[in-house]
Amino acid sequence: MLLDTVDACCPYCGEPITLIIDSSGGDQDYIEDCSVCCQPIQVHLRCDPVEITLRHQNET
Repeated sequence: MLLDTVDACCPYCGEPITLIIDSSGGDQDYIEDCSVCCQPIQVHLRCDPVEITLRHQNET
């Protein structure tokens, strides 16, 4: 398991958040709730190189 942290901003409230990611599983798409406003954030994680994109849950 390869855990790392990534600092980002919530696409809903704009507050800074820290995500704990596991890049050993390859590229991933998942939903994680904002630790500030509790809104569901769609997380797109690409692992080589590590790149993270956060979007509203229903945004394409």
